[in-house]
Amino acid sequence: MLDYYWTVMKTAVMTQFQYRTANYFYMVGMVAEPVIYLVVWSMIAAAQGGSVGGYTPGALAAYYIVWTLVRNMNIVFTPYGWEWRIQHGELSAALLRPVHPLHFDIAYFAGWKLVVIILWLPLAAALSLIFRPELSPSWQGAITFALAIWGAYLIRTMLLWALGMITFWTTRVSALYELFFAAELLLSGRLVPMSLLPDWAQRLSSYLPFQWTFGFPIEALVGQLSPAQLLAGLGMQLLWIAVGGAAVALIWQRGVRAFTAVGN
Repeated sequence: MLDYYWTVMKTAVMTQFQYRTANYFYMVGMVAEPVIYLVVWSMIAAAQGGSVGGYTPGALAAYYIVWTLVRNMNIVFTPYGWEWRIQHGELSAALLRPVHPLHFDIAYFAGWKLVVIILWLPLAAALSLIFRPELSPSWQGAITFALAIWGAYLIRTMLLWALGMITFWTTRVSALYELFFAAELLLSGRLVPMSLLPDWAQRLSSYLPFQWTFGFPIEALVGQLSPAQLLAGLGMQLLWIAVGGAAVALIWQRGVRAFTAVGN
């Protein structure tokens, strides 16, 4: 399995570097979203005396610059792709192979993330020159961030795989995915830092996986989380990886029995 992962990751790296211009323009296109959030919340912070929710404009700049990397790390195989896989016979072919299709997705997208990290560095440098972030992470926070971005990647892979497998029973998963996406947008720290959410939303998010895929990795590097909070966050990520993995295993076992090949 290690050899399989290594080979698929190398293939992904070589493939994505062949399309590095397309990848880079895709990443640049995603900058508009955090810049809008940054400008809006910086204006609010200035209007409230220099900070909002404990974030100064410089801290907000750091948050949303790191946001761009975490957002790209959170791109995994989409539930919409399951519709395509089934309709075009790709899943039928995958079922004939001796390796579970989940392993291919994890390995391929992980290789792609290595390319993303390299391409992100000059983008982060340009944003830093423009917005002047205030960033002074502790060594514990930096190490936690390096682990947490991969933990976030695995959590989101498991969740979207479990959601995508609903196509074993229905031809459309878009409505459920849009509901999932709306909840994630509001309760993950993607739209605003978690400290800017109402108290009830912060309590609700602590019981859901979303903030561990977005808010926690960013705050591990940007925020002033204590070592205990950093360890607790990594623990929650491990918990949700396990929960997601169990859900994938259960749905896969039952879904394959209901699977009927269509398309090519």
